[in-house]
Amino acid sequence: MTRVLVTGAGGASGIAVIRALTSAGHHAIGVDADPCAAGLSLAAEAHVIPTADSTAFVDAIVTVVDKTRPEVLVGTVSEEIGALHEIHGDLTDRDVATWLPPTDAVAVCIDKWKFARVPRDAGIPTPATGLGDTHGVDGPWVVKPQFGRGSRDVYLVDDPMELAWACRRTPEPIVQSRATGREFTVDVLVDHTGQVAACVPRWRLETKAGISTKGETFADASVDDVVARTVDTIGLRGVANLQGFHDDHGVCVVEVNPRFSGGLPLALAAGADLVGEFLRGALGQPLRPERLEYRAGVRMTRFFDERFDG
Repeated sequence: MTRVLVTGAGGASGIAVIRALTSAGHHAIGVDADPCAAGLSLAAEAHVIPTADSTAFVDAIVTVVDKTRPEVLVGTVSEEIGALHEIHGDLTDRDVATWLPPTDAVAVCIDKWKFARVPRDAGIPTPATGLGDTHGVDGPWVVKPQFGRGSRDVYLVDDPMELAWACRRTPEPIVQSRATGREFTVDVLVDHTGQVAACVPRWRLETKAGISTKGETFADASVDDVVARTVDTIGLRGVANLQGFHDDHGVCVVEVNPRFSGGLPLALAAGADLVGEFLRGALGQPLRPERLEYRAGVRMTRFFDERFDG
């Protein structure tokens, strides 16, 4: 049994990680800024802390660590990773292992304007993107915040006359050509050398508030190739999830999140023990490829009670 501190216990990814840890017999310690966060009730121990943008966040994390003595810390909120890097020394001194992605890689993922350019400059297909305008960006469009999460303040625009309205309603807007084809998400684990150890793609059959609630795993070499090129270009390590579209012209990457995905239960049900192998990687143990294999054709039919077919 490993004692594991999980941040962001109220988010879909935090809940999924806590459930996975608990089912594997580990001791999950959940923290979140919301005292009503669902993951807090699922964890063996729970603590309420400030949000990552608070000056009290890092002190609160260290205080919880001192109280609960975890062996591993798992961050499930992208915006917290920079602050967690700041206390890496404090965590190490307390024998708490982490596996955080590099801060420069996280900066690329969080800034959607930067992300639109970095993979594109490496020859990886991404949607045409404008910063606050449609110069060189063909419609139909997606208007979204340069810094944002999920589907908040995201607008689909078909009529050019509505673009100005959507941009006014969106904080620091970027404008993208809307990608075509089938939408997918890939759960990824990148080892310490930068090699992709696990790549589990799934079609997004249904989404709610930007989170995949129904999906089906699949296998596609062209997706695997783009995933490997993308995480290498960004410089990611550890866990991540990539979102994109696949049509007759190939694969288009929309964004990458440097954390576990909300649809993680499907990857786990398909056989890829991403959480267990992440713990091994954080503790400096070698990853086991056989534990990261998955079955294509496994379908998640209900997210919240985790019912699967296949």
